[in-house]
Amino acid sequence: MTVTKMSWRPTYRSSKFRNVYGKVGNREHCYDGIPITKNVHDNHFCAVNSKFLAVVTESAGGGSFIIIPVSQSGRLDSHYPKVCGHQGNVLDIKWNPFFENIIASCSEDTSVRVWEIPEGGLRRNMTEAVLELYGHSRRVGLIEWHPTSSGILFSAGYDYKILIWNLEIGEPVKMIDCHTDVILSMSFNTDGSLLATSCKDKKLRVIEPRSGRVLQQASCKNHRVNRVVFLGNMKRLLTTGVSRWNTRQIALWDQEDLSMPIVEEDIDGLSGLLFPFYDTDTHMLYLAGKGDGNIRYFEITTEKPYIQYLMEFRSPAPQKGLGVMPKHGLDVAACEVFRFYKLVTLKGLIEPISMIVPRRSDTYQEDIYPMTAGTEPALSASEWLSGIDRDPVLMSLKDGYHRPNQLVFKAPVKEKKSVVVNGIDLLENVPPRTENELLRMFFRQQDELRRLKEELTTKDVRIRQLELELNNLKNVSPTNV
Repeated sequence: MTVTKMSWRPTYRSSKFRNVYGKVGNREHCYDGIPITKNVHDNHFCAVNSKFLAVVTESAGGGSFIIIPVSQSGRLDSHYPKVCGHQGNVLDIKWNPFFENIIASCSEDTSVRVWEIPEGGLRRNMTEAVLELYGHSRRVGLIEWHPTSSGILFSAGYDYKILIWNLEIGEPVKMIDCHTDVILSMSFNTDGSLLATSCKDKKLRVIEPRSGRVLQQASCKNHRVNRVVFLGNMKRLLTTGVSRWNTRQIALWDQEDLSMPIVEEDIDGLSGLLFPFYDTDTHMLYLAGKGDGNIRYFEITTEKPYIQYLMEFRSPAPQKGLGVMPKHGLDVAACEVFRFYKLVTLKGLIEPISMIVPRRSDTYQEDIYPMTAGTEPALSASEWLSGIDRDPVLMSLKDGYHRPNQLVFKAPVKEKKSVVVNGIDLLENVPPRTENELLRMFFRQQDELRRLKEELTTKDVRIRQLELELNNLKNVSPTNV
């Protein structure tokens, strides 16, 4: 099988997405004053759903991230509350696709944690997770929720292992142990029956996740794979990586035959990692380079040329990472088909970028909004673990998204962890953030120390009195009793 090298010259054909353009949100729709993390780990550090925007932040002594209601744009208060329970840097965060108040995080402290965010966002720092999951021996770099099951979470650690967590019992139930180096990315097919991974050992794998069996494997000598994404139900994979000549490259693969890529295409000579984003509804692929200001987009087809270049969104501000809004959170009236949330570290800014299909009509555009994966799980964790696969439960975007989700996330009851010193739970007491807070805390502690000393003195006196009374009782002879 010969690899097709594609020409970069755009050859336009009839496509409804040919004129898609990117529109940056106005200043009042941006999120400003955010201390975005300076961590160099190759992740997005941002997760979005229709209610909240979560961003990993710079913090001293542990890892933290902030949760901002999507509607609450503008400048952020410097004392805005954080989720700050991790003892090490937070490396990845992901919202549960079915419970919009549930978010998972993983960290350098080797733990994976699941948090429940109150309606309307945080009012004070959150340190207590719903679940703390320990199973990795080294830091955990990646997490992914199963696309159709409500309580299955995957985590990949620097111990080269992938753990499958059943959140109904709060325990790891499977371990995938076929990688020989750090796992760089994970991606599921539509029903979650297959898992594709890219790894630092230069191999691309397609795995049956329940058994851990490797179904297909490619040793990429010419195309060093960084990221992989399943292309919906097309039975294709797309990878981004680097060629032998250190040019950035994308490759298209048949998921049932990874012996050779179907197509390879050189993108440019820049060095930043290319993040791929695929929209199964429109068959559009978006490529965004870390440190780039632009986002290229393509249309994927089942026939040659397979990958059709459409256009490029350009911006002078470099992106550290990008969050993506789920379909039910998009503005269908504006013909919005995709929305990024771009992290601009130098400005402490998050910019929404809407990808819009230009249409003159004000009516609902059914051809660009097919039935899409909704917020209802297709099966439970125990059903999926027993071997059942189901396609996502689909929903229409025609009437907007109004139906509330009646599901309630129930975490298994576990013994609460606490570190109590002198009656004070250290895990519940968050360190002060300003000099005034520090002074207030200092004076409070001085008062507490004074009160404890007085209490101790009173108790010492009482103990001495009781000792004297006891001695008196002992000295009384039995004849006098």
